[in-house]
Amino acid sequence: MTHLDKTKKQAADYLILIVDDDTLTGQLVSHVLEQAGYQVMAATSGAQALQMSIDHQPDLVSLDVEMPGMSGLEVGRNLKEHTAIPFMFVSSHTELDVVKQALDHGAIGYLTKPFVPAQILPGFAAALARAEDIRRLQRSEINLTNALASGRETSMAVGLLIARFQVDRDTAFETLREYARSNRRKINEVARELLAAEEVFLPFAKLFREK
Repeated sequence: MTHLDKTKKQAADYLILIVDDDTLTGQLVSHVLEQAGYQVMAATSGAQALQMSIDHQPDLVSLDVEMPGMSGLEVGRNLKEHTAIPFMFVSSHTELDVVKQALDHGAIGYLTKPFVPAQILPGFAAALARAEDIRRLQRSEINLTNALASGRETSMAVGLLIARFQVDRDTAFETLREYARSNRRKINEVARELLAAEEVFLPFAKLFREK
């Protein structure tokens, strides 16, 4: 039985692959997850990550976006095209174009660096929960395409709220959901508008960085 076949109830039931060419960052994330009871493996390159994914079938792969050689985005594209292994991105980028690329590549989560240890567990827990939702949808074959798209949009919007307002993932998600409910909107619709609105700020962000 593979990890993808198991019913997830405890942290120890999950195997997570951490991919980051920055060993200190990889060690920090691995340590936090291991302390919480998760099984963790680590890779420092895209090629190594792909081979370990094939060999061990982890429940989730965490990919650094920028790595020498094969980037995290390239690894994600390969995982999406050739496996059913869910993946998320960890990156210092908050610009909309990078977030959109992550979304297009099939990511189910996006955690921004630098982060504090308290942000790590909620981010991975949310991605794992989303992965379980996807597996249930795959088994039942109910509206999979739309469900995947709306879930990724929500995850990306939550990541942007975390980066902009320096809050944890739970607070960002609950605030997004509360706003959607109070306005009688679907959460994925609000998330989509939030991602689109972020594009307005991109030229200003670049100008401020140049000053």
